[in-house]
Amino acid sequence: MSKIKGRLTLPGDYDFYEETKELMTRWGADAIRDSDGTKLADDIKDLDAKIYTTYFVARAHNDFAVHHLDECQQLYLISDYNLATEETLSISYLKGYLDEQIAADYDHDPKEWWQVIDRTSNTVLDSSLWSVDQETDTVHITNTIPFHEYTVNFLSYMIWDPTQMYNHITNDWGEKPKDIPFDVRMPHSNKFMKSTMVDFLENNPKTDVVRFTTFYYHFTLFFNDKRKEKFVDWFGYGSSVSPEAILAFEKERGYRLSGEDFIQNGYYNSTFSLPTKEYLDYIDFQQQFVAQEAKALVDLVHSYGKEAMMFLGDNWIGTEPYGKYFHTIGMDAVVGSVGGGATLRLIGDIPHVKYTEGRFLPYFFPDTFHEGNDVAIMAEAIENWLGARRAILRKPLNRIGYGGYPSLAYKHPEFIDYVENMAEEFRTILDNIEGVTPHTPIKVAILNAWGKLRSWQAFMVAHALWYKETYSYFGILESLSGMGVDVEFISFEDIKDGIPKDIDVIINAGDRDTAFSGGKYWDDPKLVAMIRKWVYEGHGFIGVGEPTAFEKGGHFFQLADILGVDKELGFTLSTDKYFKTELDSHFITEGMETEFKSGEEVNHVYAKYEDTEIIAMNNGNVTLAARTYGKGRGVYIAGLPYSPENSKVLYRSMFYACQKESEINTWYATNPNVEVHVYPSVNKVAIVNNTNIDQDTIVYDGNNNAIETTVLKSEIRWEAYDEKGSIN
Repeated sequence: MSKIKGRLTLPGDYDFYEETKELMTRWGADAIRDSDGTKLADDIKDLDAKIYTTYFVARAHNDFAVHHLDECQQLYLISDYNLATEETLSISYLKGYLDEQIAADYDHDPKEWWQVIDRTSNTVLDSSLWSVDQETDTVHITNTIPFHEYTVNFLSYMIWDPTQMYNHITNDWGEKPKDIPFDVRMPHSNKFMKSTMVDFLENNPKTDVVRFTTFYYHFTLFFNDKRKEKFVDWFGYGSSVSPEAILAFEKERGYRLSGEDFIQNGYYNSTFSLPTKEYLDYIDFQQQFVAQEAKALVDLVHSYGKEAMMFLGDNWIGTEPYGKYFHTIGMDAVVGSVGGGATLRLIGDIPHVKYTEGRFLPYFFPDTFHEGNDVAIMAEAIENWLGARRAILRKPLNRIGYGGYPSLAYKHPEFIDYVENMAEEFRTILDNIEGVTPHTPIKVAILNAWGKLRSWQAFMVAHALWYKETYSYFGILESLSGMGVDVEFISFEDIKDGIPKDIDVIINAGDRDTAFSGGKYWDDPKLVAMIRKWVYEGHGFIGVGEPTAFEKGGHFFQLADILGVDKELGFTLSTDKYFKTELDSHFITEGMETEFKSGEEVNHVYAKYEDTEIIAMNNGNVTLAARTYGKGRGVYIAGLPYSPENSKVLYRSMFYACQKESEINTWYATNPNVEVHVYPSVNKVAIVNNTNIDQDTIVYDGNNNAIETTVLKSEIRWEAYDEKGSIN
């Protein structure tokens, strides 16, 4: 393979000039970046490479922030639940919060902006019944009801940026100043952000790409008094709240938001919570405002002949790339952290930019790159690349790169060698398929309350992290990210007037009452009837976990008649359930050499009909089932943690659901560790081994020819095919 240059960004480091030149040559890097905690020396900026410079819009300017502490970013917080045993109660509302990060806001009248709530009766107390002692950070309540619980919703200032705090603690930055975040809605901050942007552009002539990290508002992240994360929601808008924002919202939308609209019983509008109308209105309102302000800075960058790149993280709230205002910003590029296939698709699918870039793992930080850790470093690097590569073959990024301190990575030569080969493989993939649309025999839609706004982002904590309780669902996205199907994300609102005609299969997945399963949305007879009719006419519906869950009319799963199963809530324990026989074989699990593993157990799911096809059970619970419904079918899956075997189960389930099982052996590999990607416009096929060991398989080409072959470890085998679909 001839060496190809470019498409890779190398992090820079101090006193690392000769080694940087070596890595540029070996990895083929054509760009160098700084990061939080590093700056590029002038000699490195003079190398033959594009220079990325990290730019913090709303932090890293403490010389300004310390003189405008009343313009710090803010968020609503809730105190601990406190039990009243008498008719008076005192609550220390800052208890459990980190005083290095959080300070109560006494600049705005607590009587107007705070709330004290009787959580037992769900009653907001009149402000005459409580008072605030600012000296002791305590609320004193009168006329309490004994043995009711009370909380305080209080407005606070965020006086330490959460991401810098994480980096500060992780890298032991000691006395390095703690970045104070300030708010673009405030007059001095807004003016300062624009004038500072001009100063930066004037004083950084060697910068080619301004890497915004990111813009104005950080995702909701605050810490406890032990310097540990207390709450984190990568999608949360809680840190974008202020009295100024609420008043502007009221002026535009016609109603006033309260602290509880953001506190939400202490759930803080977690992405798993069904979004209220008020919260969705606020998200839309903030996105519109942030896009407008971000455009002003991007226009300045362009006026100096530089490119504007946005990091998909940190202060990204309001600039969500699948939001309806993102295209108005005029961003040139987006870069994000790649944790696997789903996060790669999250970045790679972003519209309205000239190029996308992925920051691969492991990050060059001392918690990973230290002496004696080579095995773990290589394991993470290989897993990260092979997981992301599946998705690259469906929707490639334009660039890749790394972050952190390259001087640490340089001490691990096996890793340096691996990245050299990985970069070559990435460039070869792009040479073959960049701009080419892959073959997709089926279009699947993920249905939840968020729709397109959360494309490729369901069930995540941050970047590619997921909760133990959701890994059975996150596997759906990870499977789909590298699968030969077209994927779309739709909301319940999107389909209220009908399901798009090009969709073959709908997937609804999640726990009951969450935004992903749908909760109260399933209390809509029109929606239920519409989907039933759609499946009956020849489409497929796949439910995972507790799909369509809403107890009503004798069903818990509102589409139990399609799925063939329901969940016992205890109400029908007296009703006999006779259908418990597993099938000996089924199309969906054909060729599987191991038992189906559904992850977190969903208890008490049973077959409701005699014609329900029970494919797998565990501890008496149905874990995999199907049912014919008119000309279409339903498939129930208890959970789908990612594995090659489970990805194959999902792929076959989609063909079965829309009754296309006769088409499965077209561009198909029988071994679940091998996948086949087809690019009709260039007559190319990629046969891919997604593991680090050799794999034997039968590959079916486009003419249904069966080809026995061995695909070497981690190999991508590029083949051509003729007009009949036969591999040459």
